[in-house]
This record gives sequence, structure tokens and C-alpha cells, in this order.
Amino acid sequence: MPRPDHVLPAVGLTAGGPVERLVQRWAGRFLSREVLTFLAVGGTGYVVDVAAFNLLRSTQPFATLDPSVARTLAVVAAMCVTYAGNRTFTWRNRPSQDRRREVALFVVFNIIGFGFSVLTLTVSHDLLGLTSRLADNISANVVGLALGTVFRYVTYKRFVFAAPSTTPGTAPVPADEEEVRIA
Repeated sequence: MPRPDHVLPAVGLTAGGPVERLVQRWAGRFLSREVLTFLAVGGTGYVVDVAAFNLLRSTQPFATLDPSVARTLAVVAAMCVTYAGNRTFTWRNRPSQDRRREVALFVVFNIIGFGFSVLTLTVSHDLLGLTSRLADNISANVVGLALGTVFRYVTYKRFVFAAPSTTPGTAPVPADEEEVRIA
């Protein structure tokens, strides 16, 4: 019986082969402290969103109002949690040049990110005719949420919590290092 490291050597599927190195490199890149913290903060925001929505829908006066009121307030609460979490934990080493601009961009990109779940739901439900509750959940809460999460990560990192631009003669501060710069 052949050993596992000799199963497919022609395509690089050996211990220490190019496929393994590629997987390790991608895993290291996509499972960095920054990405994992971003996902944890987002997960916390999701829990706040669902809990706040259900709590509001169960209490007066929100129980008698249109559900969109509770939904909107729950999203606002979740956005506050995720902004604070991302500012405090995910991108804590990136100074804020202009907090108002940062918050405004965060809200705009969060709304656009939410639009991904609405768009995928609309395409699935209305254009493709996949109208079951399962199809709606998969399109909005799996596909749309995944696309929105990738969009948010990229835009938050690039625009909202952007690393400060460097001046000639200085090196940029890596986002993952916890160091204090003394100027």
C-alpha cells in the first residue's frame, strides 16, 4: 500500500509540496489576526442585530409598529457595536485622522454591504423564482452576507480605517504589530 505522501506527487500533493505551501500561504493570509478579529466583531454585531430585533418585536410600543422600525433600530445598534469593535480591536493601531469622516464612510459602506443581501435575495426570489423560505435564507443570509462581509472588510480596511500615508523617509507601521511609535 502506498504511503499518503506518494498518492499524487505529479500534481504536487505531497507533504511539503507546492499545493501544501499554497494552502499554508493562503490560510496565513486569510486567517490573520486582523481577519479573525474582523469576523469576531462582525459575529458579535450579528448577534446584537438579531437579539435587538427580536427584543424590540416583543416589547411595547415596537410590537405594534411596523417590523421595519425594529429592524432599523436593530441595525443601528449592531452598527454601533461593529464600529466600536473594529475601531477598538480590528484596526486599533491605525490612528483616526478624522473621526466624522471615518464614521460617515463606515455607515455608507455598511449600507452598501447590506445591499448585497437585498440584491441576492431579489435575484433569487424575483428573477430566478426560488421562493421557498430556505432559498430566501440561503440567498440573503449566506450568499449576500458573505459578499457583504468581503465588501465591508475590503472597504473598511482601505477607506474607513486606512493606514496613514507615509511621508518620504519613513516606513509604514504594519497593522498587525502592536507597537508604540515615538515621534
